[in-house]
Amino acid sequence: MKGKCTMFAIRKSFWMGLLAAAAFGQTAAPPTRITLDEAIQLATGQNHGLLAARTTVPQNQALEIQANVRQNPTLFGDWQYFPLYIPEGGFFSYLHDATQYDIGLSYTFERGQKRQHRLQAAKDVTAVSRSTVTDNERTLAFQVAQLFINVQLAQSTLDLARQDLKSFQATVDISERQYKVGAMSENDFLKLKLQLVQYQQDLEQAELTKAQALSDLRQQLGYESVPAEYDIAGELEYHPVEVKLEELQTKALEGRPDLRAATQGVTSAKSQYELAKANGKQDVSFAGNYSHANGFASFNFSVSVPLPIFDRNQGNIAQTRYAIAQARETERSNKGQVLTDVRDAYEGLRSSERVVQIYRGGMLEAARRSREISEYAYRRGATALLDFLDAERSYRATELAYRQALAGYVIALEQLRQAVGNRSSF
Repeated sequence: MKGKCTMFAIRKSFWMGLLAAAAFGQTAAPPTRITLDEAIQLATGQNHGLLAARTTVPQNQALEIQANVRQNPTLFGDWQYFPLYIPEGGFFSYLHDATQYDIGLSYTFERGQKRQHRLQAAKDVTAVSRSTVTDNERTLAFQVAQLFINVQLAQSTLDLARQDLKSFQATVDISERQYKVGAMSENDFLKLKLQLVQYQQDLEQAELTKAQALSDLRQQLGYESVPAEYDIAGELEYHPVEVKLEELQTKALEGRPDLRAATQGVTSAKSQYELAKANGKQDVSFAGNYSHANGFASFNFSVSVPLPIFDRNQGNIAQTRYAIAQARETERSNKGQVLTDVRDAYEGLRSSERVVQIYRGGMLEAARRSREISEYAYRRGATALLDFLDAERSYRATELAYRQALAGYVIALEQLRQAVGNRSSF
């Protein structure tokens, strides 16, 4: 019996150990990796600035409800000559024969279809706010893409720094052996060790740059949307794009939300003008009340309407009429800005692409071959140390310049997508 208990305890410890290991494996899961599309999706759902901007739409929808309400009726009444003590003849007899009281109801009827014009004006404002929020999403998508590309550039630079440090460390190790056997002077060996510090510093700077780039991206995604130790998926790559300027400008005129908001602004200005004219119409108030005085009862009926002698809302009518002209000019300006944005982004993309092609057309290979030849010759004593270090610096500068040019091209591509207003259009 004792042996069975011991065996059961061993099995229990074994399974508890497996569960603990599984739990440990869950806590030690790799960091979250997100793609560019996932990053934009997270930002549009979790970015606090965008979420705050989106509240303007339900706020304006609530104003639509308020604009559509009718006037409240007014209930009024009064009681005069109410006694402070019980008079002769009885209290109720005094109330019937000597006091006076009135009770009535009044209501103002709006003329000029004010309520309908208020509602339409509120709906037009909501439409503008909805397009403005969509434009905020467009701007946010570009900002996220730009920060995402910055992380890609930082990762690419970090990979290069690690490769360079590893390669140069191997050269220093070989040179150290040569120095110990007397095949290299102490001065040359010290120069190499000093140069190694620069590679180590470049690596530290690259790691810092990536950490800061990830932090900036996380802020745009919504700080709580990703864990602290997250990372991105996808490398900085060149993808040629064949597009025509005229087609892109046509798409931008059809789909840019800021231009749509400007067009809706003209409609909104017109509805405000119609509302101002309606407010110039004078409303009619009807009232009826029951009166009891000195034992007699009566019913009174009255109608009142302001005389539009001085105030006919003429100032607001004139102001809203000029606001229509302002909105139309704003629409024309935005249309020209859309065409300009697309052209500028298109030219920027083509210029960046030409720079990338310069490096891909032979500059990168030339720098790499020069470095390899100089390193091979230096290790065999066929070239001077300064020539080798110069080839190393040229290779490093060329690689860094190419990565920056490539990042510039990808950002220019995202800039063109933002200018068109639709990331999926090409």
